[in-house]
Amino acid sequence: MARFYVLLGPPGAGKGTQAKVIAEKYGLVHISSGDLFRENLKNQTELGKLAQGFMTRGELVPDDVTIAMVRDRISRPDCKKGALLDGFPRTPAQADALSVMLKEFNSKVELVPLIDVPTQELIERLSGRWTCRAQGHVFHEKFNPPKKAGICDEDGSELYQREDDKKATVENRIKVYTEQTAPLIEYYSSRKILVKIDGTKSIGDVSKELLAAIEKA
Repeated sequence: MARFYVLLGPPGAGKGTQAKVIAEKYGLVHISSGDLFRENLKNQTELGKLAQGFMTRGELVPDDVTIAMVRDRISRPDCKKGALLDGFPRTPAQADALSVMLKEFNSKVELVPLIDVPTQELIERLSGRWTCRAQGHVFHEKFNPPKKAGICDEDGSELYQREDDKKATVENRIKVYTEQTAPLIEYYSSRKILVKIDGTKSIGDVSKELLAAIEKA
């Protein structure tokens, strides 16, 4: 039977890195909702055109369009073994729709790992990023500082902080994530398939904890 997992975690928790580890280990496809939207928009699929219409009008893309994109993606041959969903579902209503959809594929969500990191640490991780103006090399004032403050090691250009990496923006992104995801965490918790993973550990230790949780499920 195909195995499906939903990976949850706030911005800066390292979801992308861990998703690759899980996908490679189990031969699963990593389906990021952001990538899915970009693919449909770029290829001008019917669903992409539909989504574009809502976005152009400044409206939210309705659930049924997003769900149809996910359905189309998991019905492809490379998802025969299953998939790791990242960024979908975002709400209990979408989670219900996913559950119904997976029943059609004789499958279900096996486990929902939540990579848990305290807010203060997330802010430190994300707001410490600096990018070089010339080629976009990324440094971090704590974890990967440049040899000379404000100057890129690679090409000597000036380092600047992107709007997305400024503290106020980071705090807002985390607040929005927390508010939006709390009902989803509750949804999967009540179904006894949510497992919290300590995201403050090293990348390797987080991977071990994640894989151990999947093996136990």
